[in-house]
Amino acid sequence: MSESIRVVIASGPPASGKTAVMTQLIKRGLKAGAKIAACKIDCLKTRDGERYARLGIPAVIGLSEDVCPDHFLAVNLEEMTAWGMRCGADILIIETAGLCHRCAPATKKTVSVCVLDCASHIAVPEKIGPALSTCDIAVISKSDMVSQAETEVFIYAIRKLNRAAEIVEVNGLTGTGAHSLMALIGQTEPIRGIAGDELRHSMPSAICSYCVGEQRIGNDYQQGIVKKMEFPDV
Repeated sequence: MSESIRVVIASGPPASGKTAVMTQLIKRGLKAGAKIAACKIDCLKTRDGERYARLGIPAVIGLSEDVCPDHFLAVNLEEMTAWGMRCGADILIIETAGLCHRCAPATKKTVSVCVLDCASHIAVPEKIGPALSTCDIAVISKSDMVSQAETEVFIYAIRKLNRAAEIVEVNGLTGTGAHSLMALIGQTEPIRGIAGDELRHSMPSAICSYCVGEQRIGNDYQQGIVKKMEFPDV
């Protein structure tokens, strides 16, 4: 069991390349000797947990089903972090579906990574909302599919929304840029637990305690409809 851990929460639009980027990140981390665990949050069905498990790391999935995936992540973040520490991981990668982009699923103590598809549309950054405007690292994927000028315009669009974030290009197929992303994550401070941490942005109204403004993480602060994940024995 690890005493501290870096929790990386990867968000971004569907099909932006989140899983491919995180897979390359994990490969680089493993080569550097890091111990990594991964959680994939999705809505109805996913095979990404199998992709992570094939890398030889502990991996678990959580399906939110009829619950907002970002609410589902917040409700289960304490347990996910504890599971990662029980696995002895130095880094816990959490990839979330994050479909509506209204909120930022990351907390203040976690490392927030927002993955954006450079080949999608120049207006995409402004549609992402807090997931981009509050992130620590903005990852540009698929930049090999557009010109350098188009990439620069895309970076400018990101900069208008988040001037503080580090921006790195990562190729999900070749892994180019993944080393730089791992280096940025390695510069962050590990944490000893997530309970009491706060979300970077409030969530939209619905039916749980987070819907009415709660931002603290932990079972003591959760009310209403709370759906918990099940974790395999370590």
